[in-house]
Amino acid sequence: MSNPIVEFRNVSKWYGEGADRTEVLSNINLTIMEGEFLAIVGFTGSGKTTLINLLSGLLMPNEGEVLFKGKPIVGTSHERGIIFQNYALLPWLTVAQNIALAVKEIHPDWKKEQIAEYTDRFIEMVHLTPAKAKLPRELSGGMRQRVSVARALSMDPEMLLMDEPLGALDALTRGVLQEEILRIWSANKRTALLITNDVDEGVFMADRIIPLNPGPNATLGPDYQIDLERPRDKKALNTDPKFKAVRTEILNYLIDLSEAAKLEKSDQYTLPDYQPIMPNSRSFPFFKRKRKRA
Repeated sequence: MSNPIVEFRNVSKWYGEGADRTEVLSNINLTIMEGEFLAIVGFTGSGKTTLINLLSGLLMPNEGEVLFKGKPIVGTSHERGIIFQNYALLPWLTVAQNIALAVKEIHPDWKKEQIAEYTDRFIEMVHLTPAKAKLPRELSGGMRQRVSVARALSMDPEMLLMDEPLGALDALTRGVLQEEILRIWSANKRTALLITNDVDEGVFMADRIIPLNPGPNATLGPDYQIDLERPRDKKALNTDPKFKAVRTEILNYLIDLSEAAKLEKSDQYTLPDYQPIMPNSRSFPFFKRKRKRA
C-alpha cells in the first residue's frame, strides 16, 4: 500500500490585513498518496494556483501546514517539479540550453558531455530532437510546452506539479499533449497534481478529482474516484458509461456551486431607487416635438 507524500493540514491563505484582507483558501485538508495522479478542478479565480504554489513552496500558509514526505515545506525544491501555463522559458536560450540549465542545477559537478547526453534524453522523450537548437520564439505553443515538460522531468522530481499547463493551447494540441504527459507519467508513475478548469481533461488524466469550491474562503469539495482502466483511449471514453457518469456528476456539482454563488452575490446588493430622467427638446435638441396636425 502506498504512503502519503503530501498533506495539507488545516491550511488557510489570505492576502493583506484588516479591511484589505482577502481570504483565498480556508481550512484545506488534503492527502495525496505516492504514485497518485490527482486533479484539482474549479472555476477561474477560485484559488487553484494559490493551492499549487503552497505545495511548490512559492507561498507559505497563514494558518496550518503543508507537509511533503512528513516534513513542512519551507521553500522550493527540485523534488517538486512544476510546469507552468506560460512555459516560463528563457527566450535567449535554445531548447537544449533551457533544459540543460535545469540539469546543471541538479548536477553541478557533471561535465559538459554528461549534461548534454542527459539533456538529449529528455528532448527525445518529448519528440523535440529536430528543434533542439531553436529559440522559444521559433517554436509553436505546443512545442514550448513540451520543452517545459522536459525541463521539469529532467530534474527527476518525486512529484510533478502542473498549473493548467495546457490551458493556452488549441484543442488538438491540448489533446496530443494530454496523452504525451500520461505516457511519460506512466513510465515511472511519479506522483502528479494537475490544476485544471477542464473537467474532461481531469477525468481523462487523473485517478481522482477534487473540485475546489469558489472563494473567497475556498474549500475542497468531495472526492471523485476515476475508475477507468489505463492506458485510456479518448475515443473509447466518449462512449464509456463510467466516463460519462463521473463526468456528469462532477459537472452537475460545479453547476450547482455556480448557481449558489450567483444567488449569494445577488443577495448582497440592493439596487438604489433611482428614477430615470427623460430627455426633452431643450437639453437634447435632436429630440424634436411633433407638430400636431390641423
